Amino acid sequence: MGQLKILILVFSLSLINVFNNLIWAQEWTVDSAQWIEFQTSDGILLDLRYATSDNFTGHLIYDCGRCFLRPDAASALKAISKELKLKGYDLKLFDCYRPLAVQWELWEEVPDPNYVADPRKGSMHNRGQAIDVTLVNRKTGKELNMGTDFDFFGPKAYHTSTPELPDEIQENRRILKETMIKYGFYPIRTEWWHYSFRKKTWPIFENKWECID
Repeated sequence: MGQLKILILVFSLSLINVFNNLIWAQEWTVDSAQWIEFQTSDGILLDLRYATSDNFTGHLIYDCGRCFLRPDAASALKAISKELKLKGYDLKLFDCYRPLAVQWELWEEVPDPNYVADPRKGSMHNRGQAIDVTLVNRKTGKELNMGTDFDFFGPKAYHTSTPELPDEIQENRRILKETMIKYGFYPIRTEWWHYSFRKKTWPIFENKWECID
């Protein structure tokens, strides 16, 4: 009986992987009324980590890096960028819209809802209304010290309970957090880089973008 349960579990996981791969294979024609793409020419820096091996999985997740958001979230992000530029900072994005199949891949690596949203519920990234972001000094071109790298899993990345961090790091996080909240993007407890646009909710989306040569 125990072996039968194991076989059923393995078969179920295989079906999930096949289903996810089919979804991930579906490319969509981007509707500009529903999605806004950000490029470096928009004045926002892109370092889309899941299109590289420089992420917590250690391997490539996206075939290519593109950044899409829902229109209301995109408008708010543009306003944030404009305000921060006046203060001497640029935004740098690590991730934007994330297909649901990718959420499953990340969940399989770290099945902990403190750090990766359960794909059965979906992530704000899957809805196109969340970003992973940091700040860059416009004069030096260097990222501000936030205390940890993007995708660091541990208390040092928390917004609270980090009194041991130097004042400089606390101040850098405060600048980002206060500006993001002002325009409707709210943080989560465990990741200083993650912000979700909360003024509106969109359905989970599954398809991936086309890679442009």
